[in-house]
Amino acid sequence: MNSSPLIDQLMEAFRCLPGVGPKSAQRMTLHLLERDREGGRKLSAALALALERVGNCVQCRTLTEEAVCRICASASRDRKICCVVESPVDIYAVEQSGTFRGIYFVLMGHLSPIDGIGPEQLGISQLLDKVKHEDSDIEEVIIACNPTVEGDATAYYLAEQLKHCHILVSRIAHGVPVGGELEFVDASTLSHAFAGRKAMDES
Repeated sequence: MNSSPLIDQLMEAFRCLPGVGPKSAQRMTLHLLERDREGGRKLSAALALALERVGNCVQCRTLTEEAVCRICASASRDRKICCVVESPVDIYAVEQSGTFRGIYFVLMGHLSPIDGIGPEQLGISQLLDKVKHEDSDIEEVIIACNPTVEGDATAYYLAEQLKHCHILVSRIAHGVPVGGELEFVDASTLSHAFAGRKAMDES
């Protein structure tokens, strides 16, 4: 289709979103331009503001516009238990289960040497410092990496690194389907997975 360059540019911009192909990008673009220009302006303003102001929590690395996110700052969280997840979206999934009341640490990915992602990129040294700090209350680290090949490799690497920290290291049970990702798992399954976690040195 020989459309305007600006329309083509907007369609191409929408395709940066996960799961958005050419047809979906075209549909969203034409909807905003035809029927909801005010919605488009709100979307543009909110996106620009978020990109400018949202960074990472200095304690858990999740996305937030504050130096310390609201979960880390909350006095009601159990600081004896730290749940390690791959992505901020996994925090949303776990929180929706209503099961976990501890704190988090976000890796922002998983080990993938082929993509140049090693322990340094995942902030694993920051996690170890957090656990070993003299003021730390952490007694258990729950590893909630996705049950994929990369997630398994990351989980076992973390378990090895935490082995000598004199804390319990557990992993959520595989009620979560193998090959699946936390953001797509229902709250009931996540709840059972947390309840059925076991120490990683158990056979």
